[in-house]
Amino acid sequence: MGNTHYSRFITGVLFVILVAGIPLVIKNPYLITVGILIGFNALIVMGLSLLMGYAGQVSMGQAAFSGIGAYVSAILSMKLGVNPWLAMILGALLSALMAALLGVVVLKLEGHILAVSTLAFAIMLFTVVEKWTSLTGGTDGMPGVPGLSIAGLPLTSDVHYYYLFWSFLLVILAFSINVVNSRMGRALRSIHPFAGGSQMAAESLGVPPMKYKLQVFMLSAVYASLAGSLYAHWMNLVNPSICGLHASLVPLMVVTIGGLGSLWGSIIGAAVCVIAGEGFRALIPLLIPGSYGAYEIIAWGVLLILVLQFLPRGLVSIPARLKG
Repeated sequence: MGNTHYSRFITGVLFVILVAGIPLVIKNPYLITVGILIGFNALIVMGLSLLMGYAGQVSMGQAAFSGIGAYVSAILSMKLGVNPWLAMILGALLSALMAALLGVVVLKLEGHILAVSTLAFAIMLFTVVEKWTSLTGGTDGMPGVPGLSIAGLPLTSDVHYYYLFWSFLLVILAFSINVVNSRMGRALRSIHPFAGGSQMAAESLGVPPMKYKLQVFMLSAVYASLAGSLYAHWMNLVNPSICGLHASLVPLMVVTIGGLGSLWGSIIGAAVCVIAGEGFRALIPLLIPGSYGAYEIIAWGVLLILVLQFLPRGLVSIPARLKG
């Protein structure tokens, strides 16, 4: 057991060194932007990994909470002059509240009905931000979202935001690992059928499934909200696409490719999907002159099918399969 904890600690330290060292070695602005996008997607998917991999709840509403965080930060900081950091916190609190209200209803549902219900919430939010032009700018969005600063020093470059996104991600990763190993994590595993649990058996032993499902749903909403807020302040812009249908589907694909029930799988999945997306966008027009977006969708479908066929537990399962 001691060796296991030591090896995990060393792995964590090496990962932090790798993340911190990338901007020192790679000077290409485009690659730094790719690194930021990986951090952004991993933040959103980290909460979904907890929700699906440990609580067994399929949600398609992560984009909605990301949108809440982005728009609350933008509206409060632009129109009311609220400090952007405080606006981010308020956005996260509102997301947690909305998740609590939504969760009381939808977490009683099961399977695809639950997934569709959360997607409906995301579509409703998308419609609101698209049509409420006086507040959100409608389809034009809200340009001019102020950037962030730390101790009075403004973050002015993508390298600054790279470190900011990944600092948030590393803190949330450490916190999530503690959650998984806490009483909540053990309770979630006891009710998750794919982890060998049984909700009925857990209830008979005094474990309240709804309580823990709701808590992890709210936690996943906070993660997504923080990601959305950071994205808005980095881009200095927010528009309805952050909570659109595409943004609702991407986290599901990322967590499936990375690996359900693995927090590290969230980061691996985000990295692979962001890099693959950039690769498809660059290579497909070269391979198929005159091609358009439909070919990218086909490429994504092929990638997802291959992962599900040969690595049903995601890319994170590769080391275990190689050992076996």
